[in-house]
Amino acid sequence: MLDTIREIETPEGISLHLRAAGALPRAQAWTVDLFLRMGVFMLAAIPLSLFGVGGKGLALLLLFALMWAYSVVCEVWLGGQTLGKRALGLRVVNADGTPVTWLPSVVRNLLRVVDALPGVYGVGLISTLIDPHARRLGDIVAGTMVIHVSELPAGQQVPSQAAVPLPVVLVADEQAALVEFAERSGQLTPQRQEELANLLTPLTGRNDSAAVRQLIGHANWLLGRP
Repeated sequence: MLDTIREIETPEGISLHLRAAGALPRAQAWTVDLFLRMGVFMLAAIPLSLFGVGGKGLALLLLFALMWAYSVVCEVWLGGQTLGKRALGLRVVNADGTPVTWLPSVVRNLLRVVDALPGVYGVGLISTLIDPHARRLGDIVAGTMVIHVSELPAGQQVPSQAAVPLPVVLVADEQAALVEFAERSGQLTPQRQEELANLLTPLTGRNDSAAVRQLIGHANWLLGRP
């Protein structure tokens, strides 16, 4: 039930550290989501009941969407976070630290049926206690894990951009500095970004905004992104 650290090395040798969330914060996030869904259903079910059989049918469709589609849609569209996970500072990612996509999210949420057996998430709890990265069965099968947002691995904040291979080989410290620049670029003014990027004109062969884009492309390549 304790949080654990998972270290991942990209194909280019960058080490990423993911702090996996234990069973307790995950259970708290699930509880928040449960109450939110119950609240939405109850608020909608009262007026829908006034429309007879048709209203009851719509209420059942809403219940189905809240139970099955809510988590998948939130995880894919809200950066791996349901509202409960966001409140607890958690996020679902692929096991390699990349953002979760539709198929893994669907698989992990469908397998909640198994994790919930024989009641109160018995299988899921045992799985999180046995697995070194506190994953329930659904996460193991889907290749996902739940981590703490405050402990996102280096590179998670790098803007998504087409990867550009490096023209020369950089040592580990130089690679880490390049990734850190790309990760923090969003916190810098465009002028400061260009000022720093221009220092690496010998590497990029570009200046100003073109140099910034080139460095971000190199960072994506170092992180093993397409």
